[in-house]
Amino acid sequence: MSIPKGSSVLDALGSYRRLALLSPGEMTRLCGEIRELITDVTLKNGGHLGGSLGAVELCAALLRTFNPERDKIIFDVGHQAYAYKILTDRLDRFCTLRRKGGISGFPRRSESQFDVFDTGHSSTSISAALGFAKARDLKGLGHEVVAVIGDGALLNGLAFEALNNVFECDTKITIVLNDNKMSISPRVGGLAEHLAKLSVSAPYRRLKRFIKDQCRAMQDGNRMENRLARVKTKLKSLLLPANIFLDMGVSYWGPFDGHNAGELAEIFELSKQYPKPLLIHAVTKKGKGCAEAESLPSLFHGVGSGTVLNGEPRTPPDAGPADWSGAVSGVLMEMAAGDERIVALTAAMEEGTKLSAFKREYPSRYFDVGIAEGHMLTFAAGLAAGGMRPVVCVYSTFLQRAMDQVVHDICMQGFPVLLAVDRAGLNGEDGETHQGLLDMAWGRSIPGLVIAAPRDTADLAFMMRSWQEKDVPVMIRYPKGRAPESLSRRTGAPRPWGRAEVLRRGSGVCIVGIGATVKMALEAADLCKKRGSGKPTVVDLRFVSPIDWGTMDDIMGSHSLVIVAEDGYREGGASEAIAARASAGRSCSVRGIGVAPGYVPHAARAEQLADSGITAEDIAAAAEDFYGGTGSGKAG
Repeated sequence: MSIPKGSSVLDALGSYRRLALLSPGEMTRLCGEIRELITDVTLKNGGHLGGSLGAVELCAALLRTFNPERDKIIFDVGHQAYAYKILTDRLDRFCTLRRKGGISGFPRRSESQFDVFDTGHSSTSISAALGFAKARDLKGLGHEVVAVIGDGALLNGLAFEALNNVFECDTKITIVLNDNKMSISPRVGGLAEHLAKLSVSAPYRRLKRFIKDQCRAMQDGNRMENRLARVKTKLKSLLLPANIFLDMGVSYWGPFDGHNAGELAEIFELSKQYPKPLLIHAVTKKGKGCAEAESLPSLFHGVGSGTVLNGEPRTPPDAGPADWSGAVSGVLMEMAAGDERIVALTAAMEEGTKLSAFKREYPSRYFDVGIAEGHMLTFAAGLAAGGMRPVVCVYSTFLQRAMDQVVHDICMQGFPVLLAVDRAGLNGEDGETHQGLLDMAWGRSIPGLVIAAPRDTADLAFMMRSWQEKDVPVMIRYPKGRAPESLSRRTGAPRPWGRAEVLRRGSGVCIVGIGATVKMALEAADLCKKRGSGKPTVVDLRFVSPIDWGTMDDIMGSHSLVIVAEDGYREGGASEAIAARASAGRSCSVRGIGVAPGYVPHAARAEQLADSGITAEDIAAAAEDFYGGTGSGKAG
């Protein structure tokens, strides 16, 4: 394109449509500019920094080769898709990343024609690509289908189920393996070791040159396939270590330098001539171009808004009481010190669940299974059956991927597994796929599962230590963010296991809080008192399943209105259960304040709570409607 030095290649380019016109030098400049933009916006808005920085050349090469208006490019998870968004007509909106009303941090079909499949959870890309490819075949079309999957996501069972089905589907797909030796934390397990051997194999580098030389000499895909087939056996015996992809009926090309956009584009162009399922192995560096993200890829996988870089690598913080994840980790450490049965499990979320200190202190009792939540839950059931006390630290949204294991392998058999459910409720900027809104609704339907929601770290410690002495499966749910040490004055020990707690005595209206909404309930009562509109009773439900009906029956018998505020869906939640109880011969009315049916888009958590009508002001307004006050709000 002959872009003058000093001018912006990205501005001159406009979009992916002119990528083929760039010289190698201009392509290098473009990738540098994209990295600067990703870094600037992500540090300001928050988001997934490391993965997207590592995949800039990969995205550019894909868009230089494939036509996203015709071909289907499917990103796994979407952590690496920022450069793709920038180059597919969202440059002018990229500054709105993860902001309310702005573009999502993940691929979203509703956002752009170039995002062909919504993602946010790991390991779906190959399955979706097979579906796209078979639909193409059945409709007689000829476009390409490309799945871009990371090495960490490839370790998940769903990805292996899809790989196993590739042979039976008998259709052409191209799988691009973005291998940065990481998921969120360093990848683990036998397949990780297998990929490591492939990525450093000198014979494979020779095979790469061989493939390129052979492809250049051929004019059509059939001749390419036939000639490669004739030398396949010899190559396998003389050059190649064992290769699981070849054994599953997927041809393997690689490894290639994932930061050489020109070479990748050439390989992708050649792949279009190849008529069979193909995996292209690209080795990248997570956090490429940012010293902090390169040196601490786990810590800079995702960053919060307003992050500042100082040019010096930082040490990941130890678990502490400042947030809920740290508080859980702290109690877990204390429990493990006095009980050798305590073990901790996570699914590639060591940093997110603040288990690094536990790992250092008790390495033989710490298990990171990789992105394999289903396996993790059945593994925990086996540990419990063997006499251990497993604590599974998992985000609410990721627990959904193991519902069957919770039911059949843990609860049906009554194993004492503690599910420490992190990020329960509304979770902010990650958007629809990451909200923790379903755990109460579906968890309440599972017989034998106790569900608890602590309002502060004092109650959290009581609940975790009480589980230690019991022989039942328990789910303790807690939100993202800071954890208060104590939300009310206690005159003694915490209320007994399974019991709700009356925090304030009032009349007429009772406000019931659950976990994160207890603080709102107390604030709402303060507002009513300050305005002179009434004095509500405030109850901390504490246990969502089974509900303490003794306390709640007394409350419903002595109050005309019960307002239940919960950080989850109203339908299937505690408010629905309490309302059903009240309708059976009681004169008390029940009003639920929670999330309405629907998928909550990305925004700040405070904005999501306000949009859902879950604030102290909304709760107070509902109480004042009864008292005859003038408050207004969205409760209902």
